[in-house]
Amino acid sequence: MSSIRIDSSFDSGNIEVLSTTGASARLAIPRDHMSEFKQWFHFRVSGAAGRELELNITGLNDSAYPDGWPDYDAVVSEDREYWGRASSSFDKDADGGTLTIRYTPASDLAWFAYFAPYSMERHHDLVAESAACEGVDYVRLGATLDGQTVDCLELGEGAKQVWLYARQHPGESMAEWWMEGALEVLTDPTDPVAMVLRRECRFHIVPNVNPDGSRRGHLRTNAVGTNLNREWAEPTAEKSPEILAIRNHMDATGVDFAMDVHGDEAIPAAFLAGFEGIPSWTDEQGERFYRYQRILARRTPDFQTELGYPKSKPGTANLAISTNQVAERFGCTAMTLEMPFKDVTSMPDPAQGWSPERSKLLARDCLAALVEWLEPEGD
Repeated sequence: MSSIRIDSSFDSGNIEVLSTTGASARLAIPRDHMSEFKQWFHFRVSGAAGRELELNITGLNDSAYPDGWPDYDAVVSEDREYWGRASSSFDKDADGGTLTIRYTPASDLAWFAYFAPYSMERHHDLVAESAACEGVDYVRLGATLDGQTVDCLELGEGAKQVWLYARQHPGESMAEWWMEGALEVLTDPTDPVAMVLRRECRFHIVPNVNPDGSRRGHLRTNAVGTNLNREWAEPTAEKSPEILAIRNHMDATGVDFAMDVHGDEAIPAAFLAGFEGIPSWTDEQGERFYRYQRILARRTPDFQTELGYPKSKPGTANLAISTNQVAERFGCTAMTLEMPFKDVTSMPDPAQGWSPERSKLLARDCLAALVEWLEPEGD
């Protein structure tokens, strides 16, 4: 029987084929262009119908986040609509650290990825459909180094300036699934959560901060290997025009509330990171963040506060990171939302793990929490 074929020359595709034998393959993940980061993979297997695939992704001990591989199952789809999980195991002692994926497709084609991809075509559909909704304004913030656009959607008549932005790290595709869920809520004229938020707030929404990295199949960087979430203190047109464009527009609009949406490779939970350690920290500003965190934890079991990142000590925050820079620059409530590449251990889903569907549902819960957060405390 002939060997399977593996391809990745498509939007967000990324894999190196070292060898194939029958239904088995030895693979490796290329690094982001001009960067040391590697973790994202996305490829297609053909000639696989009814055959048990054994796909060995090697050399993972020097990946960006090696702690992301234990207890991780790759995502797989045969129709590119429903993304389930393929049984996977990690052996750190095999071939420089090897993830072995086993799966038997029913059809001749199967797609595998680190997380359910969010293509640039789907991004353009999302922007077009949202911009066509009543009350939504489209703003072209600027262009990337590959010549793509940095798209922003604005809506709402209120005084509170709310910024939502995602995929600074392009491999964290769950972040744009979250954005799709948020925009579905906010553009629904009959949704009561949206009705309140549109009345009280002016939203500035950037569904994909890093379209170049997204299309190139990067984990963490843009077209020239820049980690955009380390550029917020001094963005430049040469290295980070995406952040320069967004920050300039923030300066024009002001910011009262900001959420930067991400995914975490290792921690099996959804959580928030704040801005502890900024030079201008006040307990009053910090309490506004902690109050939102408490509201969200009460609203959904998909969010928790036990697992997360350590807090920075006073005066040690890295102001090149978005949440810290925005909180410091505008004196606002800013935060980073992290979702898992794996699953949430509190309510696991063996079929899908953390999924596009769970990401979109969490977006609605985040917006509903914002409605409550806007109310005076004690009401």
